[in-house]
Amino acid sequence: MTAHPETSRNRDLAFDPIHEARSNWVRQGWEDVADSMAAVTSVVRVQQILINQANETLKPFALTFARFELLALLSFSHEQRMLMNKASARLQVHPTSVTHTADRLEKDGLVERRPVEADRRAVLLVLTDQGHRLAREAAEALNRDYFSGFGLSAEEARELFQILRKLRIGAGDFADTAPA
Repeated sequence: MTAHPETSRNRDLAFDPIHEARSNWVRQGWEDVADSMAAVTSVVRVQQILINQANETLKPFALTFARFELLALLSFSHEQRMLMNKASARLQVHPTSVTHTADRLEKDGLVERRPVEADRRAVLLVLTDQGHRLAREAAEALNRDYFSGFGLSAEEARELFQILRKLRIGAGDFADTAPA
């Protein structure tokens, strides 16, 4: 994985700030939760790094990762369309975020909004042909330039996914009815 300026600016640090924070927790007498604090802080930092690097990979497509996720979701749906509230639930983001993302994608000609006759409050998002092509091209770039080499082996990535899935289940992120 190529280091990007947004995420590698601290390479001149001679220490790991999260490790130092853990040491501070221990010195404060919070040793029993120091590892958990360090793990949570590391996950938050890694999320920042991963989003920045994904956005960098998607920059040539004039997409952010959030816009790509909505395009990909629509491209994988049966008829390349989905109710906006269902897209919000699937992406696990607030409806306002989907509205904002759809605004930008619609402006770029990648999705269309259509009313639902049976429910005037509902809005259907429909992927355009241009949106479908861009979703495919962006997915190929992410697979080639990002997902294939983000620093973990396939086995490590699978293990990490399982650990994070366990945390998500414990937090009530989704009902655990499907196999991993």
